Amino acid sequence: MRTSVLATLVAALLALGGCSAPASTPTPSSTAALPTTTIGLTYIPNVQFSPFYVAEAQGSFTKVGVSAELRHHGASEGLFTALVAGQEQFVVAGADEMLQARSQGMDLVAVSAYYRSYPVVVIVPASSPITSLADLKGRSIGIPGKYGESWFGLQVALRSAGLSEPDVQIKEIGYTQQAALRSGKVDAIVGFSNNDLVQSALSGFAARSLPISNSDVPLVGASLITTGAYAKAHPEVVRSVVAGTLAGVKAVVADQAAALSASAGYIPGLDAADTKAAAQATLAATVPLWKGADGVINGRLDPAQWTKMAQFMGTNGLTQTTQDPTLAMSNDYLG
Repeated sequence: MRTSVLATLVAALLALGGCSAPASTPTPSSTAALPTTTIGLTYIPNVQFSPFYVAEAQGSFTKVGVSAELRHHGASEGLFTALVAGQEQFVVAGADEMLQARSQGMDLVAVSAYYRSYPVVVIVPASSPITSLADLKGRSIGIPGKYGESWFGLQVALRSAGLSEPDVQIKEIGYTQQAALRSGKVDAIVGFSNNDLVQSALSGFAARSLPISNSDVPLVGASLITTGAYAKAHPEVVRSVVAGTLAGVKAVVADQAAALSASAGYIPGLDAADTKAAAQATLAATVPLWKGADGVINGRLDPAQWTKMAQFMGTNGLTQTTQDPTLAMSNDYLG
């Protein structure tokens, strides 16, 4: 998630076993003040976060009994720094990034899915002879750096093709993937289906994508994350934030035009024609990630998929130790 949003800034200037929860979504009291919470959305405002903008505009959080403040991180801020420091109570981030942070000692837990499909893909020029992951052998591949979802996705792609790092030329190019691909500096890049691929098309550069696996991707994408301590202490608030978030996602999917209008109050310059066109394209490419292959929006985290992710990341050195997925995610807060 970090890579996707920062890449948009450069290109356009434009996870809990053992916690209990109440049986139903709470409703706000007419007399008592609503509990307040801060949701971290990481880095710059972007239509990928439009469900939160819409939820705020439509009062979706207050309707289920919580007052939510949206907070975008500073560019140099760690992904989970504010969360573990108590400055935020929730953050939207990759579940794989969260699992890595858990292995480093952070008390993190995913309480709802945000993306139901993993967004990372391998991108090549439309004219490239690379038509399968196996064709990456001997080729140069650009990534922002050896961290985050692009790096994790590349590891999946290589293993899916029966390759290892020495079989390819990995180039750390920062957030310049599109320019590097367009100029021929690299043969392929690892990016996001709802960002890099979209930006390439908008710039007039013909590119196509390859999935990072020919079967299930053993990674989990963007999720709504809190700390284990907060979830135990405030289960009602967690349930309310999950409910409000899912209401926002459903509203965006149902009416993308209205979502863009609501997002204009959060995204500077969205009224400009070119910025709006880019946002429309990004939003259209993000909807499939929210819906998943079955077309359902429900926030459910798949325990089997989390087990695959924990095993993959542990086996390949992406976490310091293999994590117990039952401690890293919980469906207890879904309505």
